[in-house]
Amino acid sequence: MLDSRRNIALACALSMLAGYVDGIGFLHLGGLFVSFMSGNSTRLGVSLAEAQWWQVASALGLIALFVAGAAAGSLVVLGGGAERQPWLLLIETGLLAGAGLCHAYGLNLAIAAIVLAMGLENAVFQIDGGAGLGLTYVTGALVKVGQFLAVSLTGGPRWNWAPNLLLWAALVAGSAGGALGYARINLAAIWLAAAAALALAAIVAAAMRRPRA
Repeated sequence: MLDSRRNIALACALSMLAGYVDGIGFLHLGGLFVSFMSGNSTRLGVSLAEAQWWQVASALGLIALFVAGAAAGSLVVLGGGAERQPWLLLIETGLLAGAGLCHAYGLNLAIAAIVLAMGLENAVFQIDGGAGLGLTYVTGALVKVGQFLAVSLTGGPRWNWAPNLLLWAALVAGSAGGALGYARINLAAIWLAAAAALALAAIVAAAMRRPRA
């Protein structure tokens, strides 16, 4: 998936967006995540062992919403069409903007909309057969960094590990930005994420319409 500068740039931008949103969600939820379901799964297991049933319900709810978002994104991909990426980004924009509106009007649905958006984002680089690139979590990217480094050290391509390291760094930078935004304006910081998703949708749509030389 990270086989061109365009794909690397888009993937890093989306990873940064996911990190930004997850930083906001992590602080708002007090230790649970809106995009990192491995962390929520660990929290689920620990909460089960400690009989903390409210934490169990919270973690399960977040995981179910994330899966629903991923399924919705896959349905868009499976529906075909040449402009799937812009449509996915527009839907993500709508969900993030909806979260901002829910927060503004005191509705307790903001986090649900955010988690759906994060699940859906992972379909941006999905292909029809189901394979894709995870954008809202980077454990796989770090594994690939290590694997490609080993290949490089044994005579293979020298820099194949770099795009995955950039993906990780983008998520970390985004998380820092989300934490700073949340510290200043609370969950209203999600509006910046919605604006970023809309801008990415416009950029991708324009790039797809640009005539190739």
